Amino acid sequence: MTAAAPHTGPELAKVPPGPPAPASARRGGLHRLLPRFLPLAPALVLLLLFLAGPIAYCVFIAFTDLQLTGQAEESFIGLENFRRAFADDEFLDAVWLTLVFTVVSALVGQNTLGLALAALMQRASRPVRTLTGGIVVTAWVLPEVVAGFLLYAFFRREGTLNAVLDWLHLPTQNWLFTLPILAVSFANVWRGTAFSMLVYSAALDEIPREITEAAEVDGAGGWRRMWHITLPMIRRSIGTTLMLNTLQTLSVFGLIWVMTRGGPGGRSQTLPLFMYEQAFQNSLIGYGTAVALLLLLVGALFSAVYMRLLRTEV
Repeated sequence: MTAAAPHTGPELAKVPPGPPAPASARRGGLHRLLPRFLPLAPALVLLLLFLAGPIAYCVFIAFTDLQLTGQAEESFIGLENFRRAFADDEFLDAVWLTLVFTVVSALVGQNTLGLALAALMQRASRPVRTLTGGIVVTAWVLPEVVAGFLLYAFFRREGTLNAVLDWLHLPTQNWLFTLPILAVSFANVWRGTAFSMLVYSAALDEIPREITEAAEVDGAGGWRRMWHITLPMIRRSIGTTLMLNTLQTLSVFGLIWVMTRGGPGGRSQTLPLFMYEQAFQNSLIGYGTAVALLLLLVGALFSAVYMRLLRTEV
């Protein structure tokens, strides 16, 4: 006698839907979720009040012709501020200088120097590590305005750099006039390298020592170990540091303002300085806010690229 085959026909697929959950059960689920989200309510209110609210108001202002003085009431002008920005040669120059400043000081300078210092300090003695770390971190914790005055004194015609070059019988020049964007880029590297060094020092300490020792036994030199072992293992730290350094560099204002004020002739005027000039010196609040939104968009694009790279496995 054979067992009956299980029913696999369409009659099993047609399962009648169950009755809807009673209103009391739905209310019970809401009552269970409410205690979890209620402690977050004050933080949510503060975020809406001090973050989302001002951002929404700035977005609205960017589409108006609001001026700081000499205007009774602003009017809505749509995308006119954005069209004006992309037709403005000074704005396009500021975009280019912002990219140069970010690439030279954040992507190349701070990250490369920070990684190099972190790698060298791993092999240095404790007194050398303490002295080097203290000097680098001191530059980081200085207020931006103070760092700007120090680097202004270093690069000016009668400053420290020219005094050293003159003592070495090398040619001198007014660095803030001839190479202003590179001077402020160097200043940003000097001030922000400590953050990269600290992050990379922590990342290098997490690499298992036996992996490095095995590579040394196999005959891998320092550069091969760095390229094939160290960099892949700290890839996520590199991506995070690149993103944070880029966002910080895009918003640098006080350092450049103290050193050059965007000059001479706008040759070191990045987007934050251009935005300030339009909004508060030319009294064009609407136009300046539109430039600020474009700067925010640039930062968002950089962040999206870095987040995509962080999700990509080696």
